[in-house]
Amino acid sequence: MTSRTDPTVQTGQADPTGLFEAHRPLLTGVAYRMLGRAADAEDVVQEAWLRWAADDRSEVREPRAFLVRVTTRLAIDRLRQVSSRRESYVGPWLPEPIVTDFGPTVPDTAERALLSDSVSLALLVVLESLSPLERAVFVLREAFGLPFTEIATALDRTEAAVRQLAGRARRHVDEARPRYDVDPAQRRALTERFLAAAAGGDLEGLLTLLAPDVRLVGDSGGKSKAPLRIMETADKIGRFLVAIAQGTEDAFAIRFAELNGGPALVALVDGAVDSVFQIDIRDGRIACVYILRNPDKLRGLVLD
Repeated sequence: MTSRTDPTVQTGQADPTGLFEAHRPLLTGVAYRMLGRAADAEDVVQEAWLRWAADDRSEVREPRAFLVRVTTRLAIDRLRQVSSRRESYVGPWLPEPIVTDFGPTVPDTAERALLSDSVSLALLVVLESLSPLERAVFVLREAFGLPFTEIATALDRTEAAVRQLAGRARRHVDEARPRYDVDPAQRRALTERFLAAAAGGDLEGLLTLLAPDVRLVGDSGGKSKAPLRIMETADKIGRFLVAIAQGTEDAFAIRFAELNGGPALVALVDGAVDSVFQIDIRDGRIACVYILRNPDKLRGLVLD
């Protein structure tokens, strides 16, 4: 969604709009990783713009640091507001999917992998269990590489306190979601095999792709058909996937897209996005299947 390196803005640039727009990708990236919903992230960035436009900027020496501070604090406030709504959410909650194309601004393979991981569905789900402050520290440090001194200023905390928050957040994330390096080509190939087996009704072939302890997480928000509880075990999930795929060949058009840093299957009906399927891989097999069917989360997903 954005690079860890922000655009270089010449000191003394007088145009507040141009200065803000130069940093918009960074601010949007911070807000999305904090909130997991593109619409909320856009609202936060818009509010940050209104404050930037209205404030006296004569004493702002570092615009980027100032804008990150404002955006982060607004995102923390918004996160506290939406957390109560998510407690009453119908069924499992998943982040709103976004198209990720870092383009030529991120030439380094390692940096691209880090950015992709930082918007993955699996990580964003884990970040939901952090406190707003822990999440802010994790996002600013792990995704964007901000120094602890800058994060401390943004959150109005001491550097020692920020380091403690960072350590606690990192331990929690590692315990909840151990990282596995997956080659993008391997993930794409496994996604294609997953689609072929499910669409072809090949239960045995599908079971060879699923880890024994695989999980399926469906997010419908109660507004379309999807499991209202997390499903477990390869046999149960395999049979479910084969069953829902039968007879849908003519109903859906399937496209591949890069969403949240990885390949995804997008099912369209009359050109509109109906469902998104994505997999998480561990040791060469599918460890989790994500199904997003909440129309409110798919309405803004635009494919090229």
